[in-house]
Parts: sequence; C-alpha cells; structure tokens
Amino acid sequence: MITINPYLNFNGNCLEAFEFYKSVFGGDFPYVSHYKDMPADNEHPLPEALHNMILHMSLPISKETVLMGADTNELWGQKAGFDGNVELMINAQTRAEADAIWAKLCVGGTVTMPLEVAFWGDYFGGLTDKFGVRWMVIAPAES
Repeated sequence: MITINPYLNFNGNCLEAFEFYKSVFGGDFPYVSHYKDMPADNEHPLPEALHNMILHMSLPISKETVLMGADTNELWGQKAGFDGNVELMINAQTRAEADAIWAKLCVGGTVTMPLEVAFWGDYFGGLTDKFGVRWMVIAPAES
C-alpha cells in the first residue's frame, strides 16, 4: 500500500508544535535531529542561531501515518507558511474520538466550521490550530 505522510515546515517553532501534536495524538518521537547534527561544512558554516532548530522530526499517528516536520530558515531563503491550499484530514472512528481530538486541537486555534453533523451525513468540522495548520475532522455520524 502507498502511504502519504504530511511534512510540516515551521519558522523556528517545530518542536513546540510537535509537543502540542503529541498532546493531541499521543505517542513518542522516534527521531529528532537538529541543524547542529549535520556534518560540519567549513565552506558554509552553520550560524549559531540555527544550531537548535529542528532539521527533522517525526510523530507516528497510526500504523500508516507519520506526521513529520522541520524548521525552515530565512538564511537559506526559506520561509514556512500555511497558505490554505492544504488541510490535514483526521478520519476518526467514532464521534467520541472526533470530539476528543477536536477539543485538544482547538486549544488556541480558530474554528472555521463547527464539528457537527454535516448536510451529507458525516460528523465533520474544520479548524486552524494555533500554529496555522488547517485541519478537518470527520467521523461517521452514527458512531
């Protein structure tokens, strides 16, 4: 089976965001690396300000899905932004599971569509979390 794993880029707060996602989904970080962990390059030394930024980290959400992320940095011409053309969809098994995830993800965020039974029959809602990541939560209405 092919799987797709979301990779989120942040502007220096990747670890904070992933600690938040860990509080929502549970689990542990099997891998965390920082920019300072890269091999030294004398021709292009790493600025001290980047040393503790996240180069890569991951948080398994399920057997099939791993949430991954990193800090970008403007020194290399990168800037993270969540411009709205991508949303992460959480497929909960039950309304109770959807409610529990929703309650945690909403902390400090903005609800864009309340979690309720939608016109097509599923229990559905949308929000933007406190890090600017857009989420949709869905579950069977009668669960």
